[in-house]
Amino acid sequence: MPAVRPFRALRYDTAVAGPLAALVAPPYDVISDEARRDYLARSPYNVVHLTLPDAPEAAARELVDWRAQGVLAEQPEAAWWIAQDYVGPDGVARTREGFAASVPVTPYEAGEVLPHERTHAGPKEGRLRLLRATHTQLEPIFLLYDGDPVFARPNGEPAMDVEEGGVRTRAWPLETGEIEIDTPLLIADGHHRYETAVAYREENPAATHTLGILVSSRAPGLEIFPTHRVVRELGDVPGDEVESPNGGVTLYRGGRFTRVRTVDDFGPRVVDSFRPGGVTYTAYADEAIATVDRGEAEAAFLLEPVTVEQVARFAHAGETMPQKSTFFYPKLTSGLLFHPV
Repeated sequence: MPAVRPFRALRYDTAVAGPLAALVAPPYDVISDEARRDYLARSPYNVVHLTLPDAPEAAARELVDWRAQGVLAEQPEAAWWIAQDYVGPDGVARTREGFAASVPVTPYEAGEVLPHERTHAGPKEGRLRLLRATHTQLEPIFLLYDGDPVFARPNGEPAMDVEEGGVRTRAWPLETGEIEIDTPLLIADGHHRYETAVAYREENPAATHTLGILVSSRAPGLEIFPTHRVVRELGDVPGDEVESPNGGVTLYRGGRFTRVRTVDDFGPRVVDSFRPGGVTYTAYADEAIATVDRGEAEAAFLLEPVTVEQVARFAHAGETMPQKSTFFYPKLTSGLLFHPV
């Protein structure tokens, strides 16, 4: 079973770098070209200068310069308690809490860290070049563990408090030693980053750990939201007309709702079985319905959220889910902590 540990993080010194709100950003893989330009313009020290640089060598130079200028300062060894206040796609306000730590990097076959999604070679190649250049884990991986929360929120004011994209994130340092987790860790978000860390360790055996934020699967603020499918082409789908979505998989087409008849209990796989064409995705059912009503799509499949139990079942069986099966919201904010390797 994995043993995670505190680490000497790098973090922004706002007395030198400026307000934290100008320095943080979402993860690299959800930032559009237009948004990238906006984040780069917010501050010469915004994290996107590192996570989405013009070239890996440019990020490496920035990192060295920032450390020399005091923009980034090394912290005492610690884990970090992280709290995110957010309003989900369902309109409900929640707080999701976990802790940041240094997580051992091992192949999936070792059973310490398990995936639930397939990855693609292109993003991993780009992340590996960046890691080789910077020798620093610039963004955390989001991990779940099956157990009660290891820590409680510390007392006092947080060391960091920032809002980005409507999500407020706070962080407190935790004085702790090594922490044994008696269950495998499930990757919720960050499969490409984790597999990049594994590849980097094969090249550099001393790079044994990476940056992770661990959330208990029993934490009250943890929620997986559904990702509905909007499709341009679709054949016949068996089902029974209903007044509104009422569980399972619901098809919306021609102004009517149909509860799809199926023996499978996993919604994303049910949709794939009908081989729809031109699929796009949204977390908002009303948006999916409106797209069909405007004539921009033939139909929409409205899904129930995947459960943590289903994610664990796939992971422990060594299986991967269809694309866009899980929507863990909110994303982790980048730029709070950096993990040298």
